[in-house]
Amino acid sequence: MDANIILVMLAGALIVEGLAYALAPSLVERLLEALAAMPIETRRTLGLVTAATGIVILWAAF
Repeated sequence: MDANIILVMLAGALIVEGLAYALAPSLVERLLEALAAMPIETRRTLGLVTAATGIVILWAAF
């Protein structure tokens, strides 16, 4: 991957995260509370599924 593509992807992630906190801070708080209430294994599985979904989307895009 080109370094510029990595920077664009990082910038996109930061924009999405920043907008979530700016536009719906109470929703983010509720989401964090829900995540904290989940068992560790469930959070780990959720993270792996999310990462795998991102990889599939990137694979399909390129």
